[in-house]
Amino acid sequence: MKKPVNVAITGAAGNIAYSAIFRIASGQMLGIDQPVNIKLIDIEPAMNALNGVKYELEDCAFPLVNSITTTFDLTEGFDRCDYALLIGAKPRMKGMERKDLLKDNGKIFKPQGKAIDEVANKNIKVLVVGNPANTNALIAMHNAPSIQPSQFTSMMRLDHDRSLAQVANKFNVSINEVKKIIVWGNHSNTQVPDLSYAEVSGTDIKDIMSEDWYANNFIPRIQKRGAEIIEARGLSSAASAANAAIAHMRDWVLGNNDWLSIGQISNGNPFGISDNLMFSFPSYCSDGNYSMIDNLSISEVLKDYIKITEDELLNERDSVIDLL
Repeated sequence: MKKPVNVAITGAAGNIAYSAIFRIASGQMLGIDQPVNIKLIDIEPAMNALNGVKYELEDCAFPLVNSITTTFDLTEGFDRCDYALLIGAKPRMKGMERKDLLKDNGKIFKPQGKAIDEVANKNIKVLVVGNPANTNALIAMHNAPSIQPSQFTSMMRLDHDRSLAQVANKFNVSINEVKKIIVWGNHSNTQVPDLSYAEVSGTDIKDIMSEDWYANNFIPRIQKRGAEIIEARGLSSAASAANAAIAHMRDWVLGNNDWLSIGQISNGNPFGISDNLMFSFPSYCSDGNYSMIDNLSISEVLKDYIKITEDELLNERDSVIDLL
């Protein structure tokens, strides 16, 4: 049996975390041969609920769970951590400007970055799920200068998976038959789902896809899918977000043969995107690392869309510059 690794989960009393924790404990994220010490972190008023999650986790008697910690103390929570899912974030309230939301969440992710910097293992893998995820990840990264910037990522896997599903539904094929999807930019309604290189059952999608469907159905539906789910359920995505977080970390650790969309630091990218943004690029995962797919051409139309999402991220960054 392998040595146990430490996994920290913030916002651990919340719905997304609740949908993820038991799957992590069963080995679906790091493998069925990898024992884990699970560190559940939330704010102090949530400790009763968090202990309830711990009790349920204990009652599952997962063989891979070596220990369970519940805490509101970031130093205790991130101590010697190997993996961190930063899920907890302040939700956007009615009448709140996006810049105010960014400022409020900066007060969460700045101290988390500092704690990771001080006590986590230096090779920690960090995934930021809490929205606005891209800029929250940038804040955390800047406050952990002893950790390589590439060890911080933001979740674009939900948008990527939504794109896979819509293409599979459109052409009535299995998800496994859809390859080389890309989602560029920000996890917001400016994101750019891109089918330029996509394949369906080995066929170039451009040979079987109408431009009208792509521009007027596919792109806007992916961009607004979160709102569509809220309208249908009265609640935001939880299970699908948890699934995406697990898939993101699993593939980062264990590898994946297909293209993936990963929010990552933009420094030195070959696509002309400004440095110092947490931006989604097409990537491969293998051997515990991810690498950008850089030999791609982008149409002028897509460049215009990508510029919009880049500008949004630049504005987000500028609004929290004092937190970086």
